Amino acid sequence: MDKRQQLDLMDKVQRELDDLKNSQTSVLKKVSQIAAHNITLGVDLLDNKLPDLEEQVNATLAATSDLSEAFAEYRTRFFSDNNLASTADPTA
Repeated sequence: MDKRQQLDLMDKVQRELDDLKNSQTSVLKKVSQIAAHNITLGVDLLDNKLPDLEEQVNATLAATSDLSEAFAEYRTRFFSDNNLASTADPTA
């Protein structure tokens, strides 16, 4: 695999990490919606379990965001270190 192909694959990975962050954000919103509905319902099971679930999803989202950021920096360094400016945009 040449450097340009590696860069293309890195771009694909970055898009997938962004998709993963978006999916996790959606899950977090759903958990919050369920918690809001449970204010009316008052189901103890949900009261007891949802805060832990929200904390886990939030931690996973934070870890994914950190990984995405670090990978973006890695990709930018790879782009610069391999003098790929003539073949691609570093923010692609």
